[in-house]
Amino acid sequence: MLHSTNRRCFILSTLTGAATAAAMLDPTDARAVEPISRSKGHHFKLSLAAYSYRDLLQGNPPRLNLVDFIDDCATFGLDGTELTSYYFPKAPTEAYLRQLKGEAFCRGLDISGTAVGNDFCFPPSESRNNQIAHVKRWVEYADMMDAPVIRIFSGDAKPGQSAKDAHRLAVEAIEECCEHASKFGVFLALENHGGLTSEVDDMLAIVREVNSPWFGVNMDTGNFRSADIYGDLAKLAPYTLNVQVKIMIHPAGKPDQPSGRSTRICPALAWGTVV
Repeated sequence: MLHSTNRRCFILSTLTGAATAAAMLDPTDARAVEPISRSKGHHFKLSLAAYSYRDLLQGNPPRLNLVDFIDDCATFGLDGTELTSYYFPKAPTEAYLRQLKGEAFCRGLDISGTAVGNDFCFPPSESRNNQIAHVKRWVEYADMMDAPVIRIFSGDAKPGQSAKDAHRLAVEAIEECCEHASKFGVFLALENHGGLTSEVDDMLAIVREVNSPWFGVNMDTGNFRSADIYGDLAKLAPYTLNVQVKIMIHPAGKPDQPSGRSTRICPALAWGTVV
């Protein structure tokens, strides 16, 4: 699918843009407000997100299950598999999570991470408590699977809520969840995915304010809609833990384009997840 030489160059250069913090970040003296420390050289690995199989993993019954997906990732010769939370049983047991870990290991794969759907902009309420509890619960699930990172979302301002209040609520919730994640050695990575993260400067304002060494960015190469998408991605790169690679970009005022510009974002990535 990624057959264009220019496109391949861009993807590989993007994949060299964000180091895995689990191996390269010292959590005792680093903070997300600072760019992530990199080691020299290239060590990127490729993973596939279960979200790419969404049409196959949903339905009653679904055509495939997560074990089938893991098997395909191994068949494709990938290094890892991202087990997106949307396709798990509603309340997965520890035995089920350990089984997935074993299935991946026996096929020579790492579980590169997982993802949750969350909205941290709710004001103090049962809804907000539920969102925070959901992320914390998935931190524990990720630990059981040896998944090093969870991609999370900011949410968006609610009716009548100022952007300033929404920002504050998101930062506070992320910090609370990071504190819980620190107990399990799991990183939380904020994805540029609409809401408060639609514009790179607004997203970076969140990233730089969260005070936790267990936090960073999940760079999605297809989610910005600005006039200078590659410039926006370059701004995120110093804080990036994981890159989610898409083959299309959506520049403002222009038709959708293949992500084919061979621009070096920055060196030394560990995980790039193809979607």
